[in-house]
Amino acid sequence: MEIPTKESQKMSRRLIAVCAVFLLSSACLAQQKPAPTPAPAAAPAATPAATPAVAPQPKGPKRRVAVMSFEYGTVMSSVQAIFGTNQDVGRGISDLLVMKLVNDGKYSVIERAALEKVLGEQNFSNSNRADSSTAAKIGKVLGVDMIIIGSITQFGRDDKKTTVGGGGFGLGKFGLGGVQSRNAKAVVAVTARMIDTSTAEILAVAEGNGESARGGTSLVGAGGGGSGGGGGAFDMSSSNFGATILGEAVHKAVDSLGQQLDDKATAMPTHKVEISGLVADVSGNSLILNVGSKSGVKVGDVLQISRVVRTVKDPLTGKVIKSITSKIGDATVTEVDENSATVTFAGAAVAKVGDAVSNQ
Repeated sequence: MEIPTKESQKMSRRLIAVCAVFLLSSACLAQQKPAPTPAPAAAPAATPAATPAVAPQPKGPKRRVAVMSFEYGTVMSSVQAIFGTNQDVGRGISDLLVMKLVNDGKYSVIERAALEKVLGEQNFSNSNRADSSTAAKIGKVLGVDMIIIGSITQFGRDDKKTTVGGGGFGLGKFGLGGVQSRNAKAVVAVTARMIDTSTAEILAVAEGNGESARGGTSLVGAGGGGSGGGGGAFDMSSSNFGATILGEAVHKAVDSLGQQLDDKATAMPTHKVEISGLVADVSGNSLILNVGSKSGVKVGDVLQISRVVRTVKDPLTGKVIKSITSKIGDATVTEVDENSATVTFAGAAVAKVGDAVSNQ
């Protein structure tokens, strides 16, 4: 065995020392190395914004309705006691209901003027107008799908403790007088029926109720804007009447009634008006037809103009049993009165007097 020399021993010690220094340096570098940066946490998934609810809209065309004045015979004595004279509260309720239905937009409501014109032409008493079959006949003349008739079943106060009276009321208007009471409570109840104009069937029934109470006032007081008892005159749609406790009760009853009718709108039937007439006059592309609003013609309607090209006769009697027509163009209605309509014609052929008119 070879014995290591002093030189080799020195070399071994130096080598050991170098290795020790190297290992120590590596350890220090490892301690100084920064920790790896953690990966960023995934952002939470965004919650989708809630889609606002959309109110359901009626499908198809709006149902056309007319509103008759409400019958108020059962509350007439109460009306006379409150206002000092008879007032047509039935028409007032009807007008408020028309405003409610028009503003809500679920029905197409015929104008009061058109209704009054038809009523003036019909020989129906007021009591007959509240009958379903009579109302249906009136509605058919108006060209509406349904007609609304109703009654006022409660109108005034709900107690008998205070004597009421009044004065200073204009024709068809309501004064602000009334007899003062420490406490007053107004109650109003109305019922309505929606009648199918084709069948006279009752399609819907609704009932509206309203009440309002206030201390230190009368049924029709405290709503006059400081005008004093009996000093003002206004109708049911006025803000003054609406501010009284009777006015508040009326509006609550009508709003409830109107909402119930609105809710039934989509279930109501529609009736297509069949228009059949003739061209009565031709001036260029402007035609006058022998059918008007009585037949259901409206401004904006597009009607078909046709011409008879062949007739088929019964071989035994010689009578015409069928007419074969051919469409020659369309006519857009620009003006309408009760018995005629003015239209603008567009077609390949020239229109003639006697050409047929229809909405088919």
